Amino acid sequence: MIDAKAAARKAFTGRAPWTYLYLFLIPFINWCWGAVPTVPLPDHGEWTPMAIVTGLVLVVRDFAQREVGHWIFIPLIVGISASYFTSPSEIATASAVAFAISETVDWALFTFLKLPLSKRVFISAAIGSPIDTTVFYLMASAAKPGIFNIWAIGASILSKLVGCVIVYLLMKNREQKAALAAT
Repeated sequence: MIDAKAAARKAFTGRAPWTYLYLFLIPFINWCWGAVPTVPLPDHGEWTPMAIVTGLVLVVRDFAQREVGHWIFIPLIVGISASYFTSPSEIATASAVAFAISETVDWALFTFLKLPLSKRVFISAAIGSPIDTTVFYLMASAAKPGIFNIWAIGASILSKLVGCVIVYLLMKNREQKAALAAT
């Protein structure tokens, strides 16, 4: 577990690049949800290409949490607050609720599971992505009508999990190399 003073010092002295990237991505992705046009689906629903990059913020969050520990809620609150200036309020609110749910799941996994980082990132995405996506799409459909449908939700979850598997494999490979180098 990360020492609170060390985490705060790291964040305030600029030595937390993943935390700053996480802080930037929250309002940026929410802005994109409002700005990027959707693609019509055969069932008359809508799909947004932003579904593909949204999974990125979940993985970046995992790295940021590794940098700053339980202080991760501060950049989340700042990022969501900034989202209200960059995005439609329905999207910012949907993001806030979805992040609160997935962040709580993520926090619990990172706090209580003592597994290698690659496994915690994978488990976190596998549990958090379906919950986060469903809640977000349901609430954001007030600003983007038609996006709450099985195809859009399925495509979003699938794209998040594919990205997560790639990151998991890269991290696992790096952990294995580090273990071999240590022996």
